[in-house]
Amino acid sequence: MTSSIWIDAKMDSVWQAITEEQLLSQWYAPGSTWDIPKLADGEKITFTLMPNAHNQLSEKLPMQLTIQHVKKHEEFSFYLEVPETLIAITLVQQHEGTTVSFNSPGYEASLANLKALLEGGDIPYQ
Repeated sequence: MTSSIWIDAKMDSVWQAITEEQLLSQWYAPGSTWDIPKLADGEKITFTLMPNAHNQLSEKLPMQLTIQHVKKHEEFSFYLEVPETLIAITLVQQHEGTTVSFNSPGYEASLANLKALLEGGDIPYQ
């Protein structure tokens, strides 16, 4: 099972939104921060999940991630150190727009946020 959404946006814009720190923090767990020193296979990322209405956190939770693949306009994937859980975001150009998919279910809210960000709407899930 995967989570997917079609977005009325060019591939370049979608790629930027899934790989740039400031844009990621607007749609993927909004308000949480990303530190991506270098966008390359094997590089480390720090994702800091902030407490919000959707999680039970009482304080911020920094997580170390490792980039598995960066294939421009195709795939951005990374995994958590423990447990080793792979999160892969893939892009496919389709019908004058871009279909964005996560490799597992449960990302519908994040994808709805991404679609809103790229199509100029309000972010639905804060």
